[in-house]
Amino acid sequence: MKRQVEVFTANCPVCDPVVRMIQELACDKCAVTTYDLVRQCDDKTCLDKLDEYGIKKVPAVVVNGELLDCCRDSAITEEKLVEAGIGQS
Repeated sequence: MKRQVEVFTANCPVCDPVVRMIQELACDKCAVTTYDLVRQCDDKTCLDKLDEYGIKKVPAVVVNGELLDCCRDSAITEEKLVEAGIGQS
């Protein structure tokens, strides 16, 4: 089963390195979807997901429907992404 990775971004200099890091770490078992909240998505489901996941700041990363703890109160690091399973076959 693929690991569902959702990345919420404002397409800014703070978010872009996190998006790149996830793209570099992702393996063939990771299905990565990036939501640009500035442009939003056509059907606005990306905005609904903000509420669903309790996202209060960006960048934010959700793996298999769970907002990573580091997205709540600290910086997103490669170590925390790997701990969440990103990049692990």
